[in-house]
Amino acid sequence: MKLNWGTSIVIAFALFMTFILYFVFKVQSDSQYDHEMVTEEYYKKEQNFQGQLDKQQNANDLIERITIESNENGLQIVFPKDFDFKKIKGKVSLYRPSNQKLDFEIPISLSSSNLLIPKTNLVDGRWDISIEWEYEGKEYLNKKEINL
Repeated sequence: MKLNWGTSIVIAFALFMTFILYFVFKVQSDSQYDHEMVTEEYYKKEQNFQGQLDKQQNANDLIERITIESNENGLQIVFPKDFDFKKIKGKVSLYRPSNQKLDFEIPISLSSSNLLIPKTNLVDGRWDISIEWEYEGKEYLNKKEINL
C-alpha cells in the first residue's frame, strides 16, 4: 500500500494525540499523583480580601513591626515591645507550598514578647508564614516567606 504525504501527516498527528491522551489519563487515574488545591475554600478566602488588606495596612503602620527570625532552636516571632504581650491574641499559620500535609496553625499564647516555633515542627525548605493577631480590638496581619 502506498501512502502519500497527507495520509502520513494525519497518521502522525493521530499517534501524537494518542500518546498525549495516554499520559493525561494515566496521571488523572493514578493515586500516586496528588491533585491538591493550593488552599482549601479558596473562594471564601478571596471574599475576605479587603479585610486582609486593612489588617496588613494596620501592621505596616506600626512603629515597631513584628520580626520573624530563624535560629538554631526554630522560628522566633518577636512582637512589638511597647505592646502588653498578655493582650495579644491570634494565630500563626505556616503554609508549605510544596506539600499541603505539612501545613499547620498554632494559637498565639505568649509568656514574653517572643513566640518560638520549635525546629522539630518544621521541615527544611520554603514556608509561607501568616500571623493574624489582635491587640486591644485592632486587628493586624503579617505575611512573610522564609526558607529554612
